This record gives sequence, C-alpha cells and structure tokens, in this order.
Amino acid sequence: THQIRVHMAWVGHPLVGDKVYGRRRHTLPLKHHFLHAAALQFALPASGEVVQLEAPLPADLQSVIDKLEAFTL
Repeated sequence: THQIRVHMAWVGHPLVGDKVYGRRRHTLPLKHHFLHAAALQFALPASGEVVQLEAPLPADLQSVIDKLEAFTL
C-alpha cells in the first residue's frame, strides 16, 4: 500500500486515514486507511490458470459510505 499512498498524496488526493501522507484533520472513525481491493485477477505462473477473487467492502468502510450518502447537497 505504500506506493499507492505516496502516489495519491503526490497528486493531491491522499488516502483517508493515512496519518503519514494524508490530512490529519479528518474525523472519520477509522483505524486504518480507506483503501479496499474489491476484486483481483491474476494468472498462476505455473499453469496460466486465471484466478479471480472478490471481497465485499468491510463493515467499517461501508458504514462511513452510508453516513456520507445521508448528506445531500
């Protein structure tokens, strides 16, 4: 995750929850970075078989999204 954190901060979009490269003023109740890989796909080197993995959003991140969606502009 370090490269992602550095690159995102460099382009002006640090990860929420990043205490090193991010903004320290956020008040979201997170104990880790707001970063999630919903899906990964890769080929196994030995066989070439394609492996696909999916992971649901963790409950703590979904809770933050739910709270943000409650706000309207």
